[in-house]
Amino acid sequence: MNYIRIKDAIQQSINLKTEILTNESYLEIISSIVEVIIKTFKGGGKVLFCGNGGSAADAQHLAAELSGKFYFDRPPLPSEALHVNTSFLTAVANDYSFEQVYSRMIKAIGNKGDVLIGISTSGNSVNIINALITAREKNMITIGFTGETGGEMKNLCNYIICVPSLDTPRIQEVHIMIGHIICELTEKALFGNINH
Repeated sequence: MNYIRIKDAIQQSINLKTEILTNESYLEIISSIVEVIIKTFKGGGKVLFCGNGGSAADAQHLAAELSGKFYFDRPPLPSEALHVNTSFLTAVANDYSFEQVYSRMIKAIGNKGDVLIGISTSGNSVNIINALITAREKNMITIGFTGETGGEMKNLCNYIICVPSLDTPRIQEVHIMIGHIICELTEKALFGNINH
């Protein structure tokens, strides 16, 4: 009986990725995001990520791919997930509110021309919304990874990927796939091609 659900989950993921694959507007927005990130790094800027729960894990994962390496050894790129300093996170959540944990860090380290990538499957996470608002106030470039509706994020992002689903796990699977593609293309553009 479990085989039926296993196959169903895999097929749902395949179907959603196929929908992204065959819709040129998604390919165009991914390509545009890659170009913006490359330009930011070339200009001496940084790429910041924020999310909650599984999206925080994705934020940390993708920041590590950029600041560490993706396919090959090369200089590190300035990229960080904003939740990794637990002392800061818990202090701000306690002294102010959890809704301000990311916006406060952006006030501290965000600069004009930097990129903020906010990840929220609903598009309505208040701390992500506040982070995007603050980033826009600082003339940062805002990018959103979200689900079908886009939520409030759709009005706050210069570039947004609204995965056409309301199923959180399937949305997150597409987010990490797109994130990996962005990391690969950014690395290749900045540091040359490699056979793999």
